[in-house]
Amino acid sequence: MSTGFDWPALLRAGLHGLQLSPDAFWALTPAELQLMLGSGGGNAPMLSDGLAALMAAYPDKTKDHNDER
Repeated sequence: MSTGFDWPALLRAGLHGLQLSPDAFWALTPAELQLMLGSGGGNAPMLSDGLAALMAAYPDKTKDHNDER
């Protein structure tokens, strides 16, 4: 059964490359380790134009007495 992680490579990168202690390495989440290794930049942040488009598409509305939430 494959876990999808190359543990020897991750350990080398964390302990040797990043010079983490074993405790610090094992305390990291996979996302934190990925960020520290400089990979997986993720999605670009939403800029003001994107926020304005979302606000226009889904405007806030005031609740009235008939709203269930």
